[in-house]
Amino acid sequence: MSDFDQMGIVIDWVDACRKGDLATLLDLYADDAEVECSCNGPHFSYRGRRELETYWGPRLSAFASAGFGLEEINPAPDGVDLEYSIAGSLRVRASFRFSAEGKIHSTLCRPSRQNSHDGCAC
Repeated sequence: MSDFDQMGIVIDWVDACRKGDLATLLDLYADDAEVECSCNGPHFSYRGRRELETYWGPRLSAFASAGFGLEEINPAPDGVDLEYSIAGSLRVRASFRFSAEGKIHSTLCRPSRQNSHDGCAC
């Protein structure tokens, strides 16, 4: 068990996404953090602050303008699992794992339940 609030960190992550606040979002990640995404077909991996900034920058703009919703958040055996929606319907499932220092060490995102006409925009 960690001595930091993993759920609270993910809620801060959600708040940063809702606001389109890239600096705050990046500060939640460890310096060597990795985001793995399989939402738009092939699996892509981004590591380190510069690559995470390249990955999240355009997405946060889209999230802020389309609307970003928290659908479900649950503790997991080794982190936190989150389901969020974009524009009220596009759904993404993200799994967060943490460093000992209380930073996000990895995020794995993948498509979740989708309406038949929607894709994934994580």
